Amino acid sequence: MSIVFRYLARQVIISMLAVSGILLLVFMSGRFIKYLADAAAGELAGDVLFQIMAYRFPGFLELILPLGFFIGILLAYGRMYLESEMTVLFACGVSEKQLLGKTLLASIPVMLTVGAMSLYVSPWGMKQVEQIFNEQRQATEFELLAPGRFQTLSSGGRVTYTEGLSDDKRRLKGVFIAQYGKNQEGLSIITAREGSQLVDEETGSRFLVLEDGARFEGKPGQLDYDVTGFDAYGLRVQSGKARNRALEEGVSTRTLMESDKLEDRAMLHWRFTLPLIVPIVTLLAVRLSRVNPRQGRFFHLLPAMLVYITYLGLLIVARDALENGKVPEWIGLLWVHLLFLCLGLWLQFGPAWLYRRRLLREGEQHA
Repeated sequence: MSIVFRYLARQVIISMLAVSGILLLVFMSGRFIKYLADAAAGELAGDVLFQIMAYRFPGFLELILPLGFFIGILLAYGRMYLESEMTVLFACGVSEKQLLGKTLLASIPVMLTVGAMSLYVSPWGMKQVEQIFNEQRQATEFELLAPGRFQTLSSGGRVTYTEGLSDDKRRLKGVFIAQYGKNQEGLSIITAREGSQLVDEETGSRFLVLEDGARFEGKPGQLDYDVTGFDAYGLRVQSGKARNRALEEGVSTRTLMESDKLEDRAMLHWRFTLPLIVPIVTLLAVRLSRVNPRQGRFFHLLPAMLVYITYLGLLIVARDALENGKVPEWIGLLWVHLLFLCLGLWLQFGPAWLYRRRLLREGEQHA
């Protein structure tokens, strides 16, 4: 029997890893493209993108693993039904209850992993992302520059371009800066061969010292421009003044447990909800994986995915209702779990119970 368990667990885990890997690639690629666009707009430095993605990885994993395990069971057991492997197992004495029990046993490591991610690892990772975002908001505009690209930066509607940038981002080559004057009147354009950052030790103010360049001032469309050449020109660099922003996902589980806010209580219920999804979708998937060879290998995936989407959608609705105070906390999100637990138990044992009842009733009539 242990050989059968290892075989079933291996088939499900292999399918789960394949599905989860593809889903991770899709979701993380979409998020990375968004952060890449923010970096191109000068809102993030390019060297922090992979750090952000690494810290966000547990958050993706906690959502994808239950879905990956659900689809993994459907694919693995569906193939075994089509290729008559399940028929052989049942003929060798493996009952449907044993199949369900062994699958639930295989789901325990997945449930524990999702629980660890949801309650501890993912909030810690989002806290690191929060710190990175806040550091980027407080960084000077020239620390967010990327060479060879025009960037609209925060100080005064300034557009900056540099051909080259040193590794420590202290020296610039081929500098172009354009900004509007006071009250958006007139345009000032500065070009310089080189530039470097200078910090005033007394005040802590930062300046960009441009070398060997020229300054052009005037109004677009007119010819009366003032042109000033310079050997050195100082330009004050402003640091980001945006307030630090806290991410809801970065709040620790302990803090949520001590909080009385409805938003925090809803988030706490959500974190405990994610690991509970795993055994319930396992119960559903074992029954929904049964395939008639005439229907095809993937015919059963459509109704199964509709069930999963409905399950997840109702959890989101229940979370919003709890957050808005429409549902008492002692109910929380449990009613959704109980609803789909009853559905899974009915799908698993309901048809057999009805069949026995019908046989009993027919026997009583013949008697």
